[in-house]
Amino acid sequence: MLNVFIVDDDRRFIDSLSELLGEHSDIRVAGHAETEDAAVEWLIGNRAEWDLGIVDLALGAGSGLRVLSACRVRQAGQKIVVLSNHLNSAMRRRCTLLGADAAFAKDADIEAILRYCRDVSASNR
Repeated sequence: MLNVFIVDDDRRFIDSLSELLGEHSDIRVAGHAETEDAAVEWLIGNRAEWDLGIVDLALGAGSGLRVLSACRVRQAGQKIVVLSNHLNSAMRRRCTLLGADAAFAKDADIEAILRYCRDVSASNR
């Protein structure tokens, strides 16, 4: 089972992504946070509860970049990816430098991130 934690300030998007991920029996949304502080607190405080973090860069309170930075030190096998509308080549490089395993555009890469989640889930078995 792949336990996913979503960091995004758009509640409707969280619900939609959770529904898409929930269609796969081997993926479970372990929780979500809408702010940087709540995300960092949960991800750091519950290290054994998540396998994959999905982080938006633009949060109403705080920054997804700071969430990435806070999660640079994580357990072996844990992945953190960016899913944002604010990606260009420079931002992708910055995300990678901050520890992101991958970066996806919300408006173009939903199928790609779902495929990524399925692949990570399969490799965790």
